[in-house]
Amino acid sequence: MTDIENLYERYAADVRRFALYLCGDAMMADEITSNTFVRAWMAADRIRQPTVKSYLFTIARNTYADLLRRAARQTQLDENMPDTRISVQTEMEQSAEVRAVLAALQQLPEMDRTVLLMRTLNEIPYDEIAETLGIPVVTAKVKVHRARLKLMQTRQAWRDVVPAAGAKP
Repeated sequence: MTDIENLYERYAADVRRFALYLCGDAMMADEITSNTFVRAWMAADRIRQPTVKSYLFTIARNTYADLLRRAARQTQLDENMPDTRISVQTEMEQSAEVRAVLAALQQLPEMDRTVLLMRTLNEIPYDEIAETLGIPVVTAKVKVHRARLKLMQTRQAWRDVVPAAGAKP
């Protein structure tokens, strides 16, 4: 097995999860993940990040930015087109509370979302996040804190609205 195959087996799920939360679209997350490993394979001898995982996340983030730039030049498809495939996982993800929090996550600035996902999903230390993204450690901590507060506020607002909607007049 080659080194890139080992990297893929070990990190593909983490990279895809990071990409999915970064972009909010399963198909785009798959594309980001595959492009990330192609780019890593092409530059296998030039890992410049503190860890392989942060290196792959950096590539994924850059790939996402490239896709956004490319998409800005193309005609957008109707985002309201429903996905006809239904799985147990999809049904769980479609709960109103989860949708509200994921929507709030997508509304966060890209840098805040990236820092939050690196810290919470992948438990990357703040100093490694800061070095990877070229920001001070304190900035990384503040961005994670503020992003968490925003998502908690969204969740609480959703919980406050749901009981009120079901109340009898």
